[in-house]
Amino acid sequence: MRDYLLTLCVTAAVTYLLTGPVRKFAIATGAMPEIRARDVHREPTPRLGGIAMFFGLCAGLLVADHLQNLNSVFEQSNEPRALLSGAALIWLIGVLDDKFELDALIKLGAQMISAGVMVAQGLTILWLPIPGVGTVALTPWQGTLLTVALVVLTINAVNFVDGLDGLAAGMVCIAAAAFFLYAYRLWYGYTIEAAAPATLFAAILMGMCLGFLPHNMHPARIFMGDSGSMLIGLILAASAISITGQVDPDALKIFEGSTRQATHAALPVFIPLVLPLTIIAIPMADLVLAIVRRTWKGQSPFAADRGHLHHRLLEIGHSHSRAVLIMYFWSALIAFGTLAYSVHSTSMWIVLGVVALSAIGLVLLLLPRFTPRAPRWAQSVVPPRYRRRKPAVAPVEAAGSAGATGPAGDGETAEEEREPVPAGVNGATAIGHRSRFPDRSKAGARG
Repeated sequence: MRDYLLTLCVTAAVTYLLTGPVRKFAIATGAMPEIRARDVHREPTPRLGGIAMFFGLCAGLLVADHLQNLNSVFEQSNEPRALLSGAALIWLIGVLDDKFELDALIKLGAQMISAGVMVAQGLTILWLPIPGVGTVALTPWQGTLLTVALVVLTINAVNFVDGLDGLAAGMVCIAAAAFFLYAYRLWYGYTIEAAAPATLFAAILMGMCLGFLPHNMHPARIFMGDSGSMLIGLILAASAISITGQVDPDALKIFEGSTRQATHAALPVFIPLVLPLTIIAIPMADLVLAIVRRTWKGQSPFAADRGHLHHRLLEIGHSHSRAVLIMYFWSALIAFGTLAYSVHSTSMWIVLGVVALSAIGLVLLLLPRFTPRAPRWAQSVVPPRYRRRKPAVAPVEAAGSAGATGPAGDGETAEEEREPVPAGVNGATAIGHRSRFPDRSKAGARG
């Protein structure tokens, strides 16, 4: 575990330290596209954050190769090289897209080629557990097609959800954390050395996201762009594919009795393998809904719009930060709920816990404008935002008739006349009056 944590920390540190220079490079090269109709931010923000994330990946693999306990991963398996090859290709296409806006079909073709490069080097799905049938070995063509489809779906799911500051990096980090615990359990709990590559990939992916998040949280100073979102999507898919390509189901020692009983007993353990997309269920649901929505309107499935889940959260009244935290909550609930079920499938407490947390999540969704107010006896000790507002001194009509000639010494009437700042805009880019106090020059003229 210490070697994995060291690799994670080195990856995070390299990504964090390189993101600042990459931001300056993106500004110098003009990788700051104009604000589009579907964008949420209000100021042009540089992209190319994926450059720092890719070098973080390289640093993590390099450090792991020199650690005694992780060096065997590179000696006994070709999967780290396969991952680096596919990641380099998809990262290069993403960098070009961040700068020149490539066509969607070109990016789709690059995603399929990247998956094919990994398959050619041994990173592929070899078997699947099917209830009532048992473990089914796949032919090379079946494994290749399934691997390519999984990689493409995961990349686009992460790319689609990258619409708010810190959203994609945070959700992928949560998914990687859940998958790291799952793979580490197979490696350490069942002493399966073949699960070590997937554990390493998940640890490096967590480091990449954690190192980039401080620069990407709202208000973001840099975006990861397609060079980052497609990269982390490919690594997340490669982690799940690695286990199905290396781990022998018989090594788990849970196949006892008939074939049906054995499959039933093994199914909870295999859930993260059979359905690896459950750890990114939220972006995958967003991807499916976007394809259905666009094709229903007669548009291309790759046409951009403002109908994603995070856009809907903003429309119903959630702030930027709250929308991101709600997406984090649901991602963590699904990912770690699936992980807990794979460990203790017969525990009723897990089901009850998931139901209770789901109810809490629904309450958060249905109360977008809820702001708790402190009781009157605590008004003097709580922050101003939680205090009860004082009633207006005069009606709005009277305040309007007073206009500029009426006194505004107490500041309450002026506060009622002031136009509110548009919702969802941070203070650095607010449109309208920036000052919260009356104009000093006018106040002096009245005196």
